[in-house]
Amino acid sequence: MTDRTTELRAAIEQSGYYPVVVTDAVLAAVAGDPVLAHLVHHEPTIDERDEVRRHMSVLVLTPSRLILTHTDDHAPDDLLPEPYTSTSTEAVTLSAVRSVVVNRIVANPASYGGDPIAPPGADEAVLTVGWGAVGRLDLEPAGCGDPNCEADHGYTGVISSDDFSLRVSAAAEGPEAVVNLLDFADTLSARTGSDTSVR
Repeated sequence: MTDRTTELRAAIEQSGYYPVVVTDAVLAAVAGDPVLAHLVHHEPTIDERDEVRRHMSVLVLTPSRLILTHTDDHAPDDLLPEPYTSTSTEAVTLSAVRSVVVNRIVANPASYGGDPIAPPGADEAVLTVGWGAVGRLDLEPAGCGDPNCEADHGYTGVISSDDFSLRVSAAAEGPEAVVNLLDFADTLSARTGSDTSVR
C-alpha cells in the first residue's frame, strides 16, 4: 500500500486556491491515515451579484474511509468585514458506500481508439457516489397500456442515492482532469467491493 499524501499536498498546491487553508482542512480530516487515492477539483462559479467565486472539492480515499472536503470563498458581509473561506469535511466509511456511478461521454465514438498518436479517452465524465445521506425521488405520472384509458393511475418513481456528484470536461479542465476522475473512480469502486476492515 503506497501512501500518496505527498502527491495530495502537491495537487492542492498546484491548484493555487488557498493551498494552506485547504491542505490544513483535508489533512485534519484524513487524521494520519494513509492516502490511497485523491481527486482535486477547482471550480470557479458566478454568484448572484455576477462576481466570480471559487469552489474547491478534494476527495481522499484511505483504507477505510472516503473523505470529502469542500472549500468556498465568500465576500465580506455583516459578520466578517474581510473576504473569507468556509470549509466543510465529511468522512464516510467505505462499508457505507452504496453506489459508485461513472458516466463517460465520448465524442465521435466511431473513431474512438483509432488515432495511434492520441490515446483514447472520454471527453467528459461524471462521478456520483451514494451512501444514503441524500436521496433523490424522480416521479412521473403512471399509465397503462390502454390508449383510451382516462383513469388516474397515480405516480410512479425511482428513489436513488445522490450524495455527491462531480462532473469534469476535457474541454473545460483538460484531458488530464477526466483521466484523474476516472482513475479515482476506479480505485474507489474497487475498494468498496473489497473487505475494508483489514488495513
